[in-house]
Parts: sequence; structure tokens; C-alpha cells
Amino acid sequence: MLLKKSRKNQNCICRNNKESLTGWMFILPSLAGVSIFYLIPFADVVRRSVRSGMGAEFVGLRNYITVLENEAFLLAAKNTIKFMLLCIPLLLVSSLLSAVMIKSIKGKAGIYKTAFLVPLAVPVASIVLIWKFLFHENGFFSMAAVSILGNSIDFMNTDLAVYVLIVSYLWKNTGYDMILWIAGLSNIPAGLYEAASVDGAGRIKQFFYITLPNLKGMFFIIFILSVINSFKVFREAYLIGGNYPHTSMYMLQHLFNNWFVALDIEKLCAGAVIMSITTSVLIIVFRNSIEGGK
Repeated sequence: MLLKKSRKNQNCICRNNKESLTGWMFILPSLAGVSIFYLIPFADVVRRSVRSGMGAEFVGLRNYITVLENEAFLLAAKNTIKFMLLCIPLLLVSSLLSAVMIKSIKGKAGIYKTAFLVPLAVPVASIVLIWKFLFHENGFFSMAAVSILGNSIDFMNTDLAVYVLIVSYLWKNTGYDMILWIAGLSNIPAGLYEAASVDGAGRIKQFFYITLPNLKGMFFIIFILSVINSFKVFREAYLIGGNYPHTSMYMLQHLFNNWFVALDIEKLCAGAVIMSITTSVLIIVFRNSIEGGK
């Protein structure tokens, strides 16, 4: 009996080892790619952030102090935070309401989905041309201002520039987030709504007590993707404003690009580490708040 049990245990151990090895073999290509292109370069960035120049001398936190005292960094950080605080809540709310509306439409919902997804297919260069047509000093809205106010307005060289950027971000990403919300709404059992209707709950109560609680997991995913997509708006801002656009839309991406061109490697690395830590803390806090509310 003891011999049989020991053989069974050995067989179980061998089977577990084989399954573990098989799992590692499947994950190894992805792990190697992530390590080569992300983890190892980021580790080198952390190393350079505490050294001078190209990494010759250890300087501790001096580079971080220099970055945090840099006026351009403070301006870019302020604008980036302002942009995200305005854009992301508006995007989450507008895309969710659009998803709920389209989910309730029967028959021609595909047409409305296509209309929301068209901006994703528009190239960035075309968007910039639309911006210039509408908001340039000699653009459509500027000419309208001439007829109303008597003088033209170069929107992209005023404090209104950041709001043009916000509108562009919402227009570009609402359809993308809406599709993700629709996927989350499709996973909510229809029986919950039927039971709530029988109990006399209206659509508003169903939305707050059934829809929102069942979308918490999807809410976290969409929030992370929206944060990532908010950094991609740099393409439009760069194409229309160059390296140094109006101060209202001078983002961290502009600053990092300028530091890269100037080869300020130590400041660039320190700023990247600060940004990574801040983003990670934000994600962790947001995730804990979502899980704590369950």
C-alpha cells in the first residue's frame, strides 16, 4: 500500500511538473518579448535616472530634484493633469450613455455604431486638416467671429486651444469606449432587468442598481485604456503646434520629446520614472476603490 501511494505521489508530481513546464513554454515567447522591449529598457532608464549624463557618475536623487524644479515640467504636468481630469470623466460618461442608448435601440443599431466608430478610421493628418479648417486664424470659426465680433480669433494660439484638443479626444475615442461598454452590457443577464420590472423598478433605478454595479470590472478596464489613449493625443497637438505649441496644450509628451531632441538623458529618464510611478499609484488606488466598492 505504501509503495502504491508513493508511486501515485511521484506520478502526480511528474504530471504537475510537466504541466508547469508546458505553461512556461507557452508564456516564454511573450515574457521574452516584454522583457526585451519593456522591462530591461525600463530598468536601464531607472539606472540612468540616478546618474549624470550618459551614466558616468552616480548622483542619487539630484536629477529628480532638477526635474521637479523645472518650470517646463511643472507646466506640462499641470496641463496633462488638467486634460485628463476633464477628458476622462467626460469620455466615460458620454460613451456609457451612448452604449446604453444604442443597446436599447432595436433594428438600426448597426448604423449608429458605425457612425460612432468612423472617427477611429480617420487618419491623424486628416484630423489636423479639419482643425485648421475650423480653428485656424483664417478658419471657419474665426471668420464667423469676424462677422460677429469684428475681429478674427486664432483659437490654437489662445487658452481655448486645450479645449479644442479635448473635443478632438472625445470625438476620436467615444466610439471605441462605447463598444467596450456594449460588450459589458451584453454580459448582464436579461433576467435581472425582468425581475426588476416585475418589482416595479423603472429604467433609472435599473440603471443605478443593476447596470452600474455589474459594469465595475469593465469600468476599470475602460478607465485604463482611456488613460493610455489620452497620451496619444500628443500626435494631433504636435502636428498642429510643433515642439512648442500654445502653453495651454503643452503636455508632458512635448517636454519629453524636446528633452530627447536635446539629449537631456538624465532629465528624460528621471521624468519618465516619476511619470511611471504616478501612473502606477493612480491605477492601484483606482483599482482598490473599485474592489472596495463591491
